[in-house]
Amino acid sequence: MARICDIYDILDAAAPFSTALDFDNAGLLVGDGNTVVTRALLALDITPAVVAEAASMNANLIISHHPVIFHPLKALGPQDVAYQLAGKGIAALCCHTNLDLSPVCGVNVALGSKLGLRNLRREDVFGEDCVLYSGDLEEPVEPEAFAALVKEKLSAPAVHYCKGDRPVQKVFFCSGAGGAYVHPAACRGADAYLTGEMKHHEELEAAASRLTCVAAGHYYTEKVFAEFLASYLKKRVPDTAFLLSQAETSPLRVL
Repeated sequence: MARICDIYDILDAAAPFSTALDFDNAGLLVGDGNTVVTRALLALDITPAVVAEAASMNANLIISHHPVIFHPLKALGPQDVAYQLAGKGIAALCCHTNLDLSPVCGVNVALGSKLGLRNLRREDVFGEDCVLYSGDLEEPVEPEAFAALVKEKLSAPAVHYCKGDRPVQKVFFCSGAGGAYVHPAACRGADAYLTGEMKHHEELEAAASRLTCVAAGHYYTEKVFAEFLASYLKKRVPDTAFLLSQAETSPLRVL
């Protein structure tokens, strides 16, 4: 039977934890690496609802994208998710920016695959802190059609977009909070840029870039990782069940 450390090693080979950006806190954040895992739950965030869901299905490991412990803890109590995990004997293995960067089973590869993009590649030319990927649509589409495609494929309730000046085929993208990468995408010949969220000044830059720029929501551009990673792990750890959380939802609602 696989142990947490065995699953860690598989993830480390595909998305090395050493590649996580300096601000990050990725790795085994709660639990003992020698624990045998029969069921693991995958979720974007570890919330109280996700902890309860894992406990209800006897899963003793949660693999998440966002770290359950990000800032240093000065106190820990029943209201804290890390406390709840420890109390229920559930470990937390968090794969954050190392999984954003991974060309093997990463969040951005999952996002590009979900959109049906071909020729997926990581754009390395802008330095270590730039998590930027590119890919191609099979056929060019008009800007509005590209925004609608993103909304449909990600099951997003809404997307924000600005219309570019040409049909879209070459797409650059960064899941989550990638609004800072509009200019690098434009410099590399993108027709469109996709991310989860953009600040106001980034939206203004997007409008001036002449690219079609789409912000589809942090949650919706990253939740795609779970199904993709679960499939990857199932092939390598067949005696462990990798389950997708049904309890997590976006914290925002659209009227």
